[in-house]
Amino acid sequence: MIIIKNVGSSETQTPRTKRWLRGSRWIFLLVFSVVIYGSHAPLIALTKLDGRVPYSPSSCVVLIELSKLLISFSALLASGDFHTIRKVSVSWTAAVPYALPALLYAFNNNLVVFMQTYMDPSSFQILSNLKIASTALLYTSCLRKKLRRAQWMALAFLMVAGALHSYSSLDWEIPDQEGENTRAGLYITAWGLLLVLLYCFVSGLAAVYTEKVLKSQRLPLSLQNLFLYIFGVGINLTSYFYSSGTERAFLDGYSALVWVIVAGQAANGLLMSVVMKHGTGITRLFIISSAMLVNSALSWWLLGLHLTSFFLLPVLMIAVAVYLYYR
Repeated sequence: MIIIKNVGSSETQTPRTKRWLRGSRWIFLLVFSVVIYGSHAPLIALTKLDGRVPYSPSSCVVLIELSKLLISFSALLASGDFHTIRKVSVSWTAAVPYALPALLYAFNNNLVVFMQTYMDPSSFQILSNLKIASTALLYTSCLRKKLRRAQWMALAFLMVAGALHSYSSLDWEIPDQEGENTRAGLYITAWGLLLVLLYCFVSGLAAVYTEKVLKSQRLPLSLQNLFLYIFGVGINLTSYFYSSGTERAFLDGYSALVWVIVAGQAANGLLMSVVMKHGTGITRLFIISSAMLVNSALSWWLLGLHLTSFFLLPVLMIAVAVYLYYR
């Protein structure tokens, strides 16, 4: 009787403890993702020499995809789920759906570079926040998810906060070698507007489709990542040889900081897959928007950029958006 009572007491406490641990791990994962995502741009800025990165960005993307592939394969082997590996390897139909998101992500990465001809980077930063609206619309229409009115309002706050943050960054005081501040003018062509709308649509489509595939298949996440990153490595490696050729060595210009960037972005990609599998694409949008604040803080600390008081408005709006959406 005593043993049964003790076991029962332990069982009543275990679910509560598990929920607390699960919630704590989830919060840590989200915060860690925000920090990694927000540190990407400042770290890239630190690697620049004379205003340009000394390494091939396309080779960096290949290494990031390859790192995620190797980590996913190692995690799958460590899980000991060899039965699943043998069962799925018989039919490649389980892997084919992952080719589309890999193609969409690669397309958008190249589209960002191509768009620079038709607009300035600041205009792109401001207008790219429209991907919040495109992701939300595709999320509700393709995945048949309903959002409350307060949640739609939260996403509107999030989108406006992103646009205001991008605009406020134009007022950063960036001293040049002569001690004067420079500020680039905004410009965008009709083609540029069309391309940025295409970029936002593809970004939302890739996120929603990836979430649908990850959740519809009853497979280990490490195996699903393996499928995704096999296509990612292949597509980006092809892009690297097409764009770079043999002009420079694959690892030419790499430093310890560049390897930190590779490791960070590999971890970020794997964490995002966890968010898409067990959370939602909307959660991913909150991570990206919150990362803007980390980006600004690190830019102030590492690069010496001086933020204006206008920066506090996006901070407040993101906080309100989080409250409205998750209350």
